[in-house]
Amino acid sequence: MNKTIVIIGGGISGMSIAWHLLIAGYKDVSVIDKSYFTSGATGRCGAGIRTQWATKMNCLLARDSMTFFETAKETLGYHQDLELKQKGYLILATTPDEVRQFEKNVKLQNSLGIPSVLLNPEEAQKIVPHVNPKSFLMASFCPKDGHLNPFKMTEAFFLAAKRLGAKVSFHETVTGIIIEENQCQSVVTTKRTIPADVIINAAGGYAAEVALMAGCEIPVYSENHQILATEPIEETQGPMVMSFSKNIYCQQVPHGSFLIGRGDPNEQPGHSVRSTWQFLDEMAKTVNELLPPLANLRVVRTWGGSYNMSPDRQPIISGTDVNGFYVAAGFSGHGFMFAPMTGKIMTKLINNEPEDDIMAYLSLKRFDQNEQMTIEHSVV
Repeated sequence: MNKTIVIIGGGISGMSIAWHLLIAGYKDVSVIDKSYFTSGATGRCGAGIRTQWATKMNCLLARDSMTFFETAKETLGYHQDLELKQKGYLILATTPDEVRQFEKNVKLQNSLGIPSVLLNPEEAQKIVPHVNPKSFLMASFCPKDGHLNPFKMTEAFFLAAKRLGAKVSFHETVTGIIIEENQCQSVVTTKRTIPADVIINAAGGYAAEVALMAGCEIPVYSENHQILATEPIEETQGPMVMSFSKNIYCQQVPHGSFLIGRGDPNEQPGHSVRSTWQFLDEMAKTVNELLPPLANLRVVRTWGGSYNMSPDRQPIISGTDVNGFYVAAGFSGHGFMFAPMTGKIMTKLINNEPEDDIMAYLSLKRFDQNEQMTIEHSVV
């Protein structure tokens, strides 16, 4: 446990990795971030956590991360409420193809111990009374899904890691990675050079650029997804309401505001986090169709956030061809909800533990194989 470890990226993935390494017995763990606390994708996310997925791997990552979240306050010794609200996700199927897919999804989820169910529109309306029953054909629902405050959850990992000796530095940009004889040597920043036996790329939207510093190419790219927040009102909606075909997720957070987000199929890869009037226009139409009473709410602000996309929309948590250089990237918009398992799996990799099925699947090696990829379609 005498390895010197540097984690590039101080979002929730980096902080989870740091804490997991420290509780595993590593002593010299540093986290470097180029900006302020939760400045990247973590602080811009929709704050949802769900176990309802179409692929076995994402179901497992979400299921086990949810188990961690349920006791995270006690496990991490956090001093505030993490605002865990498990009032479910109601996911709407609006096409016959989606209905067939949802039937497969729920069968898979149930086989993995995820208590999701299928509902007809009338049953769904009993859970969310203001949903338009004529706007969808079927829904799936899991009561364990819900909301978690991303700022507080990340701070909980951060403070717990600091208590164990993590060295965390913000406003410090990595400018280079020194590799000698295919072995990590050090990380060069705008402030110093840090010796490192192990370097972990948890840089979110900039993971591809950081990988290139180590001479690695990883098959990820970043794209902007937009969100709006409304004025707060009294509690009206318990579950998150989501539709993949209608490209929307909508939840009411504990303080009363609604967070409503979507992707843009015409968005070009890049690091833009802008928000546009076109997003507001399209979102207003979709909300009016699916959740008509919410159309009267006033929008307080809008913003964009980076999804770091992988080819199969599932994470890459992996070693690389460079000894000591590891990657946690390609979460495709769901790094927040998978963070506990990200830290656990990365620690197993660095411990050189025997490869299990999850470690094998999340490896970069899966993209070198000629087999057809299993693509996660349950993404907004």
